[in-house]
Amino acid sequence: MLSRFYHTLHRELGPQHWWPAETPFEVIIGAILTQSTSWTNVELAIHNLRREGLLTPAAMRRASHVRLERLVRPSGYFRQKARKLRAFLDFLFDEYGGSLDKMFSTPTAVLREKLLGVHGIGPETADSILLYAGQHPVFVVDAYTQRVLSRHGLVPEPSKSGNGLPSYEHTRELLESNLPRDPQLYNEYHALLVQVGKHWCRPQQALCDECPLGPLLPRSARPVVISPRSVEARPRATEAGS
Repeated sequence: MLSRFYHTLHRELGPQHWWPAETPFEVIIGAILTQSTSWTNVELAIHNLRREGLLTPAAMRRASHVRLERLVRPSGYFRQKARKLRAFLDFLFDEYGGSLDKMFSTPTAVLREKLLGVHGIGPETADSILLYAGQHPVFVVDAYTQRVLSRHGLVPEPSKSGNGLPSYEHTRELLESNLPRDPQLYNEYHALLVQVGKHWCRPQQALCDECPLGPLLPRSARPVVISPRSVEARPRATEAGS
């Protein structure tokens, strides 16, 4: 079923070209800054950092903390996010001498555990760094992914889990154990699920009749009344974390 989901979405929506960044380091910065904000706000912060020439590990590490806070302010929670960026940079230089190549040459499971030990990096951010910046075969699980899969009966419904969502690790294991270990596949699949969650599989109003995955949803599993509104165009992935 998971493979069928992917082929259906890829056929209907096409390649998503995600993550939008010029370098792996920029992907990492975006993954940290996109926490609790829209991608539009992250783009403003990244534009500031690029304008100031700070989109390399060494240059960003040399910048003062006050300056870094000011530049990432558009992303929201700028003080906390500046500290998170500092924490990652300290980790990168302390563990790998500032080399992303050395960092990403670390075995996936080992590096994931190390990243999860860095202040401000949780599972979704760690997996975004591994997949999108390092091309490691790790599936990124977000609220969109959880909602789509739970409504199709593939993971527990949110109301049946302790924290309002199915277990992150349970969902990740389900995806990785039922799909080829292919970073490019995971990249496209995650971006496609984001589009479904943003535009059709909404928290309060699921547009199942208009969703590419609608025909694959058991009628008895449809969570809410279907809206009669039609969607004129199916947009590509242009933002994350919103």
